[in-house]
Amino acid sequence: MVSDSAAGRGGWLFKEEPGCYSYADLERDGTTVWEGVTNSLALQNLRRLRKGDRVLYYHTGKEKAVVGEMRVVRGPEPDPRDRSGKAVTVEVRAVRRLPAPVSLARIKQDPQLSDWDLVRLPRLSVLPVNGAQWQRIEELSRTEQD
Repeated sequence: MVSDSAAGRGGWLFKEEPGCYSYADLERDGTTVWEGVTNSLALQNLRRLRKGDRVLYYHTGKEKAVVGEMRVVRGPEPDPRDRSGKAVTVEVRAVRRLPAPVSLARIKQDPQLSDWDLVRLPRLSVLPVNGAQWQRIEELSRTEQD
């Protein structure tokens, strides 16, 4: 996974329960520190992020949909609240809402996305998005739901 997302090579996806912190909250705040990741694979992914990387925002819970785009503005940095020294944080800013949310059900039905980690590893909260996956999410967000 190349970190140069400005060249259209994909980026990342972060998951969050909208009742805890929604994309609307991020739009209101402008930026936020992404913290609290404890899964070891998700932490490995979070450590790979770089300033400027693109990130899709996915609402978990009842919604289960990709809803917006963010950009990494700082990090990764050690989480000062983590005594183990393993956790990191990144700061992200809101970029834009997708024209329409792309539901997990729609993603699962799409042959181009069916082997994506979002489908295969449903509990992973930080995961890579390759360029083809990113482009397909963009396309799906601009087309009518079936």
